[in-house]
Amino acid sequence: MTDEHTDPGDAIPAEIAGRIRRRGGTATIYDIADLAGVNPSTVSRALGKPGRVSQPTEARIRAAADQLDFHVNPMARALPTGRSHTLGLMVADITNPVIFDIVRGAEQAATAEGYILVIAESQESGATEDEAATRLLLSVDGLILATTRLPDERIAALARRKPVVLINRLVAGVGGVLPDVESGVHELITHLADQGHRSLAYLSGPTTSWISKRRWRAMAALAEARGIALVEIGPLAPTIDGGRDALHRVRVSRATAVIAFNDLMAIGLIQAATAAGLAIPDELSIAGFDDIFGSELIVPALTTVRAQLELAGQRAVNRLLQALANTHDDSDHHPLATTLVVRGSTGPAPA
Repeated sequence: MTDEHTDPGDAIPAEIAGRIRRRGGTATIYDIADLAGVNPSTVSRALGKPGRVSQPTEARIRAAADQLDFHVNPMARALPTGRSHTLGLMVADITNPVIFDIVRGAEQAATAEGYILVIAESQESGATEDEAATRLLLSVDGLILATTRLPDERIAALARRKPVVLINRLVAGVGGVLPDVESGVHELITHLADQGHRSLAYLSGPTTSWISKRRWRAMAALAEARGIALVEIGPLAPTIDGGRDALHRVRVSRATAVIAFNDLMAIGLIQAATAAGLAIPDELSIAGFDDIFGSELIVPALTTVRAQLELAGQRAVNRLLQALANTHDDSDHHPLATTLVVRGSTGPAPA
């Protein structure tokens, strides 16, 4: 037998409770108005714009809303305002640990401002990303493209529809959050050169990766200035398997040190090289980018250029909200600092 004193529906008039049940259990502002004894428009003002009605009336309305377990539907709220208070975040690969911190930072910033964050994945496909981004823009107020694989002109077209902010990508006229690529590359090349390495290889990422091309240009300029040999191996999948598959070409290149597009590729190369009997770093030094979770767990621990991934997610949301509010803050437009983290996977060049 059910204890009637524990049934929350007892305090709700039967007519209202029955109406809610027939609707599938979802209360509306009309139910709240009936329970609180006010007009629906008063409920709308009290819940949507606090302070617009008297405190006793607002308190009564909020108590009725709590009693009915009412929650504002952002899609319904978007009808009169044109805003859903929802932001989209498009990523290339949800399984890549780089994405974890970006999502965490974006989620924190969005929640702090009362926004919901919706995440979609392209699985490294430009066509999939284009379709998903187009559909997302129908229901969100703005869109963040992290690790985007779209061409510049398509990104610009999306940005003409609604505000768009990019992470690790630069497109004219579109807001972007970028790392200090040149500083990170300079630290890494200097570290390897100081260890006596005169022949380097770069495992490049996907052809559609802007950041991979930017890193290659920075490396090439530094290598030329220092008289260091540098070859590009790729493009490669930005995954552990992509790094493993590069071992044969790395050995043929005769490079004494390898810089991978990201930590996943570097970890894959370490695994393949170790399995093939190569001593890391005695026979081959390996480094990556991002400092993802797991970089210090591989043996030997990975030397890498740490990026401020969580801050990148936070800053992207803030830039998006600034665009929605038509405000501008120059204080967060500078590149995000990077830091070289030296671990056991790099060492002196072999004699």
